Amino acid sequence: MELLVDADVPVGGFITREVLGDDGRRVGFKVRDLAGPEAWLAHQDFNTGIRVGRFSVDIVAFEQVGLVALEKEKLLVRNQVDVVIIDEIARMELASPGFAQTVEAMFASPLTVVATVHVHEHPVTDALKRRHDIEVVTVTQANRDGLPARLFHQLTGSATQGDSG
Repeated sequence: MELLVDADVPVGGFITREVLGDDGRRVGFKVRDLAGPEAWLAHQDFNTGIRVGRFSVDIVAFEQVGLVALEKEKLLVRNQVDVVIIDEIARMELASPGFAQTVEAMFASPLTVVATVHVHEHPVTDALKRRHDIEVVTVTQANRDGLPARLFHQLTGSATQGDSG
């Protein structure tokens, strides 16, 4: 994503990140709209009634940030977005009923979508992985460091600085 932003490619969408406690142990996850707003997606101390592992998922907070970040009309108007980032499509995010519909709409739109998708079976992600117009790239230890430059090249047709091909 940073390569796209540095190259002035308009991007929209959201990212998630893990949050560590003082002891270095994961306590939860936050979701951030690339336009700025951030909220807790899940936390070990929440009690929302929706659990994924040891984390309780805050669907309302996720929808207010992550789902709103994906509203097609908003993305098409805001900065004339060329690329939509969805990090990620996994069990926590898929606990939101509206998220699956929005993801399907994003992939049906003319926008270019780059998404991280869990490896677990789920009807929504299984259907996405079967689409003929989707390229699935499995992240491995061997390819992960080169993926940002590879994706940047595929999305823009440009090589990154220091990229030989």
